[in-house]
Amino acid sequence: MIWKRFFASQQRDPAAWSLYEAIVAQARTPGLYRDLGIPDSLDGRFEAIVLHLVLVLRRLKRDFPEGLDLAEALQEAFFADMDRSLREMGAGDLGVGKRVKRMAEGFMGRLGSYEAALDRFPVDGEENLRAVLRRNVFGTLPDGQGDLAGLAAYALAQAAALDAQDGTELRQGRPTFVAASVVAENG
Repeated sequence: MIWKRFFASQQRDPAAWSLYEAIVAQARTPGLYRDLGIPDSLDGRFEAIVLHLVLVLRRLKRDFPEGLDLAEALQEAFFADMDRSLREMGAGDLGVGKRVKRMAEGFMGRLGSYEAALDRFPVDGEENLRAVLRRNVFGTLPDGQGDLAGLAAYALAQAAALDAQDGTELRQGRPTFVAASVVAENG
């Protein structure tokens, strides 16, 4: 197990990295920050990546038992990228491990919260999802800043688009995302 992580860069799963790159590209969409009010900061970008990552992981795990390995490889790609990013920002070797551990704990909490809110959507509506988004994405902003309703609609639209997508395409690293501007216009 430890050797798997040690040699992770040599064992990159191409589909997982393609998925991860698509997630990051979608999370960098200017409309998320301009139209939906996600803070354009390091924390805001982290939250945008995590939201999209959770949506893709949820789809992989729910609909495709064979997608479980890909879901694990996708999470490993995320943490490898976070590790690389911290090092590029100048974090020392001793500090990187602690920071990645905090990120992992935060990610796992968000994963559980988002999945629960999305799973409860048919019963509870957007209330739980909005609460999770308010706490995580907009938690550093004064109340009323950020388009909470728009971001909730965006997350639900992404979940629906991923649910409707052919599983083969997704497992080959090609997720289908809805443009933030389309959701903002129709939301």
